Amino acid sequence: MKHDRIMIIDYGSQYTQLITRRVRELNVYAEIFPFDVTENEIESFAPNGIILSGGPSSVYDKDAYTLSKDVINSRLPILGICYGLQLLIHNYGGQIVSKNRGEYGAAEVFFDIDNIIFSNLSKSSSVWMSHGDEVDTYNKDWGVIAKSSNDIIAALKHKTKEIYGVQFHPEVVHTVEGLKIISNFLFKISKCNPTWTSKNFIEDSIDRIKNQVGEQNVVCGLSGGVDSSVMATLMHRAIGEKSHCIFIDHGLLRKDEAKEVMGSLKDGLNLNITKINAENEFLKKLDKVSDPEKKRKIIGEQFIRSFEDATEQLSNISFLAQGTLYPDVIESGGSKLGPAVTIKSHHNVGGLPDDLEFSLIEPLRDLFKDEVREVGKELGLPDFVLGRHPFPGPGLAVRIIGDITKERISILQDADKIFIDTLREYNEYDNIWQAFAVLIPVKTVGVMGDSRTYENLVALRAVTSRDGMTADWYKMPSDVLEVCSNRIINEVKGVNRVVYDITSKPPGTIEWE
Repeated sequence: MKHDRIMIIDYGSQYTQLITRRVRELNVYAEIFPFDVTENEIESFAPNGIILSGGPSSVYDKDAYTLSKDVINSRLPILGICYGLQLLIHNYGGQIVSKNRGEYGAAEVFFDIDNIIFSNLSKSSSVWMSHGDEVDTYNKDWGVIAKSSNDIIAALKHKTKEIYGVQFHPEVVHTVEGLKIISNFLFKISKCNPTWTSKNFIEDSIDRIKNQVGEQNVVCGLSGGVDSSVMATLMHRAIGEKSHCIFIDHGLLRKDEAKEVMGSLKDGLNLNITKINAENEFLKKLDKVSDPEKKRKIIGEQFIRSFEDATEQLSNISFLAQGTLYPDVIESGGSKLGPAVTIKSHHNVGGLPDDLEFSLIEPLRDLFKDEVREVGKELGLPDFVLGRHPFPGPGLAVRIIGDITKERISILQDADKIFIDTLREYNEYDNIWQAFAVLIPVKTVGVMGDSRTYENLVALRAVTSRDGMTADWYKMPSDVLEVCSNRIINEVKGVNRVVYDITSKPPGTIEWE
C-alpha cells in the first residue's frame, strides 16, 4: 500500500527528529533528508509536502546550509520552521537580522486564525521560541500571519504559493497548539491521508520481506530485547520456517538473561531459535580493550563471525536480519543526512565488517522505539517482552567502563540485578524508559565492619523518554535509591560506593559508552 508522506529537510536542528515523530504520530510517514536534497531524490520519495527544520546557523554564515532550488521548484507545499523560515525569506530577497534581542523559551503569539495553517487555533497561544536572528524585511510576495507579543514576526505565508514559515517550534510540546499547526499543514494544505499505522506497516513489511527473500533462508540476530524480538516475530510472520533465529550468548548479558530469553521467545512464542555459547570468543577479543568505539566495532564483527559459524550447518542462507532502529542509524552517522556526526557506532550499524557474507534485512530501520513497541503489540507480543527496558547489543561491555574481565562482569551483573529487582518491587520499573547500573574504573575508600575498604564505584542510571532521541533523568524516590545503595554495597562483593546519574540527553547519551 502506498502511503502519503512528508519529506523533512535537516538543517542541523536538535529538534529535527522530533518533527519526524510528530508527523508520524498523526499517521503520516515522514523521513529526514539532507539540506542538499536533489530533484531526483524528491521525485523518488514523492512527498505530499516538505518541512524545513530549524538550525543553529545564520543564513549569512560562510558555511551556512542553503535552500535547495529543487525544493522551491518542486511546487510542493512547504513549511519552514525557525531557520527554515529565515532561509525561505532570504531566498525570496528578504532581510534577516540579529537585533540582540533573541527569543528563547516560551512566548505569546497572536495568530491570523483565518489562515488555513492556523485554523481551529486560539487567537493567541504560548509557543516555544529558540532563535537569535529574525525576519526584518520581506518582499511583496509574502504576508505576515502571526506576531509575538514583543512585535517580532512569528509567521509568514507566500501570497500565491502554499509556502509557510514559522519562527517558533510547533514540534516542541511547549508550543501548546503546535500539533494542530502540523496537522493543518499535513491534512488541509498537503492533502495527506493518515494511513501509516502499525497494522499497515506490518502488512507492507511482510510483502517486502517475502519479495526480497524469495526461496532463500534468513538468519535473525536475536538478543532478546524489544527490537530484535519484534524483528524476529515479524520475520517469522512473513516467511515462517525459513527464518532461523540465532541467539548469541556473548557472556555480557544481564544476570540470567540467556535463560529468560530462551524461555520467553523460544518456548513462549515458538520462534525457531538456536543458542550459541560464544563467551570465550568475545572476551578474548575484548581483552585489554577499554576504548568504547573499539569495543563496539569488535563486538559487531564478532557477532557476524558467530553468525557465520552458526549457519555452517544451515543451507541456502543469504540474509541476516537485524533489529536496527532509526536512532541507531542517526547516532551512527549512517542516515541520509550526509556528513552526520557519529555519536557512537552501534554494533549493528557502524560495527559491521566490510566483508559481510550476508545481505542485510532491517525491517525496523525506519522506526523509533515507541513505534517498534506499537508494531510488537499489533503482532501479539506479550507485555513482559514489550515492556522490557532497552538493552544495548554490546551488552555490559559498554556499561563496564574500561577493561572487561570476568570478575568485573560478575560485579556488574549482581549490582544491575539488585537495581532492577528493587525497581520492580517498588513499582517503579514501568515508569522508566531505561534503567541500569554502570561499573566505573574508580576505586574509593570506605569503612565496612570497622575496616578500611578500597573498592569499586557503581553508578545507577534511570531515564524517561519517548523515542530514545532525547531523555530526562528519572526523579527516583530517595527511599528507593537508599534501598538500592544499601543492598548493592552489602550484597555485591567488591563495591563500597553507589552514585546516581542525573544527566539528561542531551548533553549526555543514555548509555555511558
